[in-house]
Amino acid sequence: MENIAEKFDVVVVGAGHAGIEAALASARLGCKTGIFTINMDAVGNCPCNPSIGGTAKGHLVRELDALGGEMGKAADETLLQMRMLNRGKGPAVHSLRAQIDRRAYSARMKHCLELQKNLELRQAEITDIEKDSDGSWVLTTRLETRYLAKAVIIATGTYLGGVVFVGNVSYESGPDGIFPSKFLPDSLKKLGMSIRRFKTGTPARVLKSSIDFSDLEEQAGDEPVIPFSYDTLEPCENKVVCHISWTNEKTKQIILDNLHRSPLYSGKIEGIGPRYCPSIEDKIVRFSEKERHQLFIEPCGLNTEEMYIQGMSSSLPEDVQTAFYHSIKGLENAVIMRPAYAIEYYCCDPLQLRSTLEFIDFENLYGAGQFNGSSGYEEAAVQGFVAGVNAAMKILGREPMILDRASSYIGTLIDDLVTKGCHDPYRMMTSRSEYRLVLRQDNADSRLTHIGRRIGLISDERWRRFCDKQEAIKAELKRVKETVISPTERVNEILVSRETSPITTGVRLIDLIKRPQLNYDVLSEIDETRPIIDKNVLEQVEIEIKYEGYIKRQLMVIEQVRKLEGKALPSNIDYNSIEGLRLEAREKLTKVRPENIGQASRISGVSPADISVLVIYLASLKNKKGGDAK
Repeated sequence: MENIAEKFDVVVVGAGHAGIEAALASARLGCKTGIFTINMDAVGNCPCNPSIGGTAKGHLVRELDALGGEMGKAADETLLQMRMLNRGKGPAVHSLRAQIDRRAYSARMKHCLELQKNLELRQAEITDIEKDSDGSWVLTTRLETRYLAKAVIIATGTYLGGVVFVGNVSYESGPDGIFPSKFLPDSLKKLGMSIRRFKTGTPARVLKSSIDFSDLEEQAGDEPVIPFSYDTLEPCENKVVCHISWTNEKTKQIILDNLHRSPLYSGKIEGIGPRYCPSIEDKIVRFSEKERHQLFIEPCGLNTEEMYIQGMSSSLPEDVQTAFYHSIKGLENAVIMRPAYAIEYYCCDPLQLRSTLEFIDFENLYGAGQFNGSSGYEEAAVQGFVAGVNAAMKILGREPMILDRASSYIGTLIDDLVTKGCHDPYRMMTSRSEYRLVLRQDNADSRLTHIGRRIGLISDERWRRFCDKQEAIKAELKRVKETVISPTERVNEILVSRETSPITTGVRLIDLIKRPQLNYDVLSEIDETRPIIDKNVLEQVEIEIKYEGYIKRQLMVIEQVRKLEGKALPSNIDYNSIEGLRLEAREKLTKVRPENIGQASRISGVSPADISVLVIYLASLKNKKGGDAK
């Protein structure tokens, strides 16, 4: 191939949250990697809310960090405020959410890419991707420079054919007024890829000095701060407070009176928007019985006066936005620095992908992030990591990294995308996992660090600290099983004060911890043999003790499901030739091309009877091979 400027092992198209993790993983595994972005100043940009984590999303960040990713470290280093969400509920749904300094986060990530060995960061718009005769991928930029890559990861976010909408006005653009990726969609269509239009939106940014905070509810961070990253050893600090306000009947009426001016309702926007993060006009229409909707006023950084109005995304005209923002307590005189907007973009149908995030029909081409139909920085980052690891593994001749549903929320996310697909931007929620009690944010390191170590992305020091923690957990579990608490007056006084029955004979400490009214803190006064132990160790031990029965039952189910996951389906199966399969099952199986029986069982339209037919079919293939061997 002539006129090739440079050759790479892996090229990543896009330097958002997915692209960053993909490029870092690939480069750290030893592959020569190039990452291309339309604008270098938008690396790691947070065009929507300036936060990392949230319900279920915090689980993803913790898991990514346990595997060796970068997002958790960057969030800790640029932290403005940290909160643990859902503390009033069980540990399965506890999730960290960090308010971050948006510009500091972006700068930190860009510098990380610049310093990374084996990695080159380039500003260039990729306009064409085509297959070379030798199986390599040829990428062409808008300046007509050509690059060769053994593998390519597409992580274009909302830039791919991006169009911004505000009222009746629409124009080609990526987020924050940056050029979109205009020509690449045609190249992907020419390749034979199935792509479609999704849309998302973002609220306005408001000048801080124009907000009246005097009558708004304050929302402080948690103390002490729990960091995302297991590598964050120094204490983190909350630097800001956020505030809460509400829409009202006047807000509602302004929006209803102007619905005809919304491109969402006039039919101008064709893309499908996120079901679980709708625009304010969509909320008003879909939840018409609600008198008000909550919104959060959050700082975008320490060195900016921009405030983010979470919960108020919109594509209504600017004059309508001004009117409805001014109808809200605290925002009566708000100065809008950046109006809200909707953005429509191209993404692929993720049913075209394997569990490695490689395209089934395009070898060594991978998708990640919003390009795969998901929404959210965290969902993007974990997909980028998986794609980057697997692209590198394939080039290096190593086994792929496939995370199943029982291992992680990451595995759940990817399995949902590649098995069920998505009809609107996919958002991770705790309810999407059937193994929530096992897949907690507090035990992400226990579940996944060994995988990160095996891949080669966990340092010796990190691994030593992890092993020490696991040994501490085992030792503490052994101690509480062996420690007996005698029935003294002081002991029973504490038990009765917590509305639990006193003891008349010696009781093992573990049995007291199991009582719902008691915990480590309460029992500290009578637990005289307790050594000085890290609070994270105590947290995991207490959860394991209190939920032991439930966890055991879930682990039994996981074991049964993994037996199905172990029954691989040949990639060349002709499902139309298998007798006994229903017509719908044949169509769905042919489209999705599941990798194993477990994945096949989760496809909508494939019944348990169809799965039985597949199991019998696999057994017949095995018997036939055995007979041929004789």
